[in-house]
Amino acid sequence: MKYHLVAFLTVAIWGSTFVFTKMLLQVGLSPAQIFTFRFIIAYVLLLAYSIGLNGLSRTSGVGGGHFRWFCRSWRDELLMVALGITGGSLYFLTENAAMLFTTATNTSLIVCSCPLFAMLLFAVFFPQSEKVARIQALGSLIAFLGMAVVVLNGHFVLHLSPLGDLLAFGACLCWAVYSLLIKPASERYPSLFITRKVFIYGLLTIIPYYILVPSEASIFTTSPFHLFTFSTILNLLFLGVVASMLCYLTWNWVIAKLGPVVATNWVYFNPITTILFAWWLLNERITLWFLLGSALILLGMYLADKKNETSL
Repeated sequence: MKYHLVAFLTVAIWGSTFVFTKMLLQVGLSPAQIFTFRFIIAYVLLLAYSIGLNGLSRTSGVGGGHFRWFCRSWRDELLMVALGITGGSLYFLTENAAMLFTTATNTSLIVCSCPLFAMLLFAVFFPQSEKVARIQALGSLIAFLGMAVVVLNGHFVLHLSPLGDLLAFGACLCWAVYSLLIKPASERYPSLFITRKVFIYGLLTIIPYYILVPSEASIFTTSPFHLFTFSTILNLLFLGVVASMLCYLTWNWVIAKLGPVVATNWVYFNPITTILFAWWLLNERITLWFLLGSALILLGMYLADKKNETSL
C-alpha cells in the first residue's frame, strides 16, 4: 500500500502542475524555457545531494565510492540518453506543442492513454518477466474508460486536429517507452543515479531545439530580471524541486517496486487530481460525470493490481 500511496501522491502533484505552468506562461516564459529551468533546478540540486551523500558516506566510513558520472558501459549510457529524451525533452516538447494545434481535451485524453500502450510494449518486449494477466488488462481498459469519462465530462465530442493529435500521441508513446526503458535501467542502477541522468540528458537533448528556434534561447542571453518576480521564482522552484526532482525519484522507485504495468496505470489519475485542484483553487464545479469516471478508474486500478494464471 505504501508504494501505491507514493504513486498516487506523485501523480497528484503532476496533476497540479498545470496551474503553475499556466502562471509562468502568462509572465512570458515559453514551454521549452519552463522545461529547461525546472530541469536545471532539479539536476543541480540532485547532483549536489549525490556528491554530498557520497562525501558523507566516505567521512563516516560507511559505504562511500558510490558516486559516478557515467554508466558502466556505453550501451547503458545510451539507455540513459534514451530515458532523457523520452521522459524529458521530447516528451515535454510534443505535449506542449500539441496544445497549440488541438484542444486540451484531446491532448489530455491521448496523453493519459499511455498505460494502454505501455502494457502492450511490456507484453511484447518482456513476455516472460512482465506477464499481463487478463484481469489486469481488463482493469486497465476500465480505468481508461473512466479517465475518458472524466476528461470528456459529458461532452462526448472530439474535435480532430491531425497535427495536434499526432503530437499528443507522440508524447503518449514517449512516456510509454520511458516506462519500458526504466525496467532494465532500474535492474542495474539505483533510482538516484537514473533520475540524475534523465535530467542531464533531457537538458542536453533540448539544445538542438534552441538552435533551430534561436528566439527561444534569447532569454538565456539577455537579462530577464523583469520575469523573475517572487511568485515566478516560487513557481519554478515548485516545478523544479517537487514536480521534477522529487517526483521523478519517487516515480522511478515506484516502477521498480510495483512493476511497470501496475505503476503506469496510475497515470489515469492525472485528470482526477487536475480537476480536484481546479475545484479547490479555481472554484470549478465537480460534475456527476467526474464522480462516475473516478469510480471506474478506482475499479480499474483495483483489478489491474490483481494477477491470475491466464496471461495475454
